[in-house]
Amino acid sequence: MSVLATIDWVFIALYFAIILGIVWWVIRQKSATSDDYFLAGRNLGWFVVGASIFASNIGSEHVVGLAGSGATDGVAMAHYELHAWCLLVLGWVLAPFYMRSRIYTMPEFLERRFSASSRWVLSVISLIAYILTKVAVGIFAGGIVFGVLLPEVNFMGLNSFWVGSILMILLTGLYTLLGGMKAVAYTEALQTIVLILGSVLVTYYGLEALGGWGELRRIAGSEMFNLWKPLVPEGMTGTWSPVKTDTTMAWYFNTNYPWLGMLFCAPIIGLWYWCTDQYIVQRILGAANLTEARRGTIAASFFKLLPVFIFIIPGIITFALASSGKMPELAATLLDENGQIINANAQQVFPLLVSKVLPAGIRGIVVAGLLAALMSSLAGVFNASSTLFTMDLYSKFRPQATEKQLVLTGRIATAVMVIIGLLWIPVIQGSRGLYDYLQSVQGYLAPPIFVVFFFGIFNKRLNAKGALAALLVGFGLGLFRLAIDTPVMLTQGFSYEEHSLFWIINNIFFQYYSLIIFLVSAVVFYAVSYTSEAPNPAQIQGLAMGTVSAEQQAATKATYRTIDYVMSGLVLVLILAAYLYFNG
Repeated sequence: MSVLATIDWVFIALYFAIILGIVWWVIRQKSATSDDYFLAGRNLGWFVVGASIFASNIGSEHVVGLAGSGATDGVAMAHYELHAWCLLVLGWVLAPFYMRSRIYTMPEFLERRFSASSRWVLSVISLIAYILTKVAVGIFAGGIVFGVLLPEVNFMGLNSFWVGSILMILLTGLYTLLGGMKAVAYTEALQTIVLILGSVLVTYYGLEALGGWGELRRIAGSEMFNLWKPLVPEGMTGTWSPVKTDTTMAWYFNTNYPWLGMLFCAPIIGLWYWCTDQYIVQRILGAANLTEARRGTIAASFFKLLPVFIFIIPGIITFALASSGKMPELAATLLDENGQIINANAQQVFPLLVSKVLPAGIRGIVVAGLLAALMSSLAGVFNASSTLFTMDLYSKFRPQATEKQLVLTGRIATAVMVIIGLLWIPVIQGSRGLYDYLQSVQGYLAPPIFVVFFFGIFNKRLNAKGALAALLVGFGLGLFRLAIDTPVMLTQGFSYEEHSLFWIINNIFFQYYSLIIFLVSAVVFYAVSYTSEAPNPAQIQGLAMGTVSAEQQAATKATYRTIDYVMSGLVLVLILAAYLYFNG
């Protein structure tokens, strides 16, 4: 039976009407150049940039996966959500390099800094990463939400999960294909408002049903509110352990987020994602100027602090409602015989909470927020994927392609990405959890990209041969681990022979494996670069520290404003306050 009342459907219909209105307005402007389609004409203001960054990031993996992680692991995943400072690095440090180069894509920046080969490698890997993570995860999460809120839906033999997944693709793909980046950016600005409002209401009504914040702390326990919790069996130590194994092994560690691995790995993944990933950086590339780009990142950093309270906390609330007996129906769905969240059901936590604690009408607003998150994340990755394929691959094969041909190719590329994403859903269904899956795959692919971008910008001596070697070796290590993990995720009951090489690799915490990739990539980058010729200074002028001209430095400093310093400092203070509070 549907949990949505008539008034809920009215609010949902109103939300879609506004979205379609925005898309129609964009289409009526009839701009069909590559700048318009892929970068919104490079004319976005700071609020649209910031809201678009946030809405693209806060997608399905948060609505479904992050809340589920909150129910199983407490605030452990807040490390990733407190990466708002990474956005400040993007706005203050890297944005000047990106904006002055007038690039379309991040691989294009690598070509200018290093070589065309580096651009090709990063483009291909980025497209693969989007298929493995953002596209398939977005589709899968849409199915989860529909499966909980509309369980009775059945169409031509397809259950509500698949009906929801396909509807998410068609609706989001339609306005992305027709409107391009401008439609994506302006709809995401609205979706940010709806998403935040809806999620705040979930937290409020959830706490009200439970009995308040103090009751939540009492029922959930201090471990659920500890960012560095060492969930080690009694009598065992060694929270530094790199390998997951059974209780007979001395280095057993029963959480998927060892604190030492998180301490060093999370910033690498965070800086890669927020500062070098096309999915995010494309928003600032569409800004009107450097000032608007920087302020957009500052605005996004404030928004980024919210998920701890509007997704993780609702997950903990759901666990508390179920384990305390205040909502037996939640306990029957989510808990095992030991009173712990069943991992396979954790992804239903947020939509279940919506269906159980919200009154009619309010529920419609929140469901619109859920749909906003699902659609915005898919729209963002569709547009980023089409930009990568068109500008980095197709335009190289067809350098004489017209603007119309580039836009058409981008639309075709989006459709192909959707189909491939659908085929990858069974892999995600076999994973430990949606957010676990996403973070682990990103942990395998992010380190070499982080190394090449950050080290390449901060050290002008590093060259194209070193960059290409670091990318190939790093991606090779990451894809090797993913190939080993995939049979375990796909095949129920499958496991490697205990203590074999593949078993050890599969059971190394993904954070530690990510650090291995990072170290190897960095060593290869420096070794190859310093044993070969230095790059041509004229080629890398303005693309690395020490190569920026006095005029370029003056132009960047002219964009600095006191209010930007103050607001950036406030973000850092709020992050520190969160770390101090969530310590058990």
